[in-house]
Amino acid sequence: MLIYHRICSIEDQYFGALHKLLQTIFPPEEVLAYELWKEPLEDPTIHVYVAIHEGEVVGSTEYRYYPDMRVAMTDFTIIGKPSLGIGRFLLRNRERDLEKLAQQSGTTPIGMFAEVYDPYRAEEHSFGGVSPMNPYVRREVLSHIGYKRIGVSYVHPSWDHEGQAVAELDLCFLPKDEELSAIDASLVAEFLEGYYSALPNKPAEWLRMMEQIRTSGTLELHPL
Repeated sequence: MLIYHRICSIEDQYFGALHKLLQTIFPPEEVLAYELWKEPLEDPTIHVYVAIHEGEVVGSTEYRYYPDMRVAMTDFTIIGKPSLGIGRFLLRNRERDLEKLAQQSGTTPIGMFAEVYDPYRAEEHSFGGVSPMNPYVRREVLSHIGYKRIGVSYVHPSWDHEGQAVAELDLCFLPKDEELSAIDASLVAEFLEGYYSALPNKPAEWLRMMEQIRTSGTLELHPL
């Protein structure tokens, strides 16, 4: 049986295992240093959960809901072991929690953002050798869920605070309206500015991308 457990402190008995899992799965520039997790975990708007199987952390997901924009963001989803139903377990629990957060805020969500690796640009990463984390698999899973790629040449600042541009991912959106073919560019800009406000060092590539987004009316949503 899988247990859905929220981590709210670096002192949590499962946080060490989670951070090790993050380092195993993701490249170094995508992983926040251990001690820098203190404030995010204590932020009530940031939801970090682990899937526990027989006392072991076997998966995790982080997400948040922005009632002012009526959008959610899935920061990451990790499946640490195959054939345990971890992906479905995390998805359903996250969906239920986000529905509750929207109800509590009195808002109706319009969709959810996520970043996904482009397998053709990220194929040198092993992702811990865990087959469900293979970028081809992950991209296809997000496509099945209903995510669409936002039409912008995407980069983001590295989470190691070095200010490097990470360009191996696409920014995606899961619209509540499945027929939606474009998204308001100002919403994307507002979201990204807020989401990456915690990283002071912004690469020039990111600044150029943000200027492009701000001067656009809408951005097309493409199939993954």
